Amino acid sequence: MAVKHTPTGIVHNGKKGGITGCGFDTKKESTHWVDSHNKITCDKNGCKN
Repeated sequence: MAVKHTPTGIVHNGKKGGITGCGFDTKKESTHWVDSHNKITCDKNGCKN
């Protein structure tokens, strides 16, 4: 599953309401996150790897 950060357009590994692969908490500023089926574009450890 992927989750997109709408202000930046970066797609992370994870899901809305949880923690992304690279450690972002999607519960904080939850309106900035949407579930996505797009390709993961974050290049940080945990998302990319």
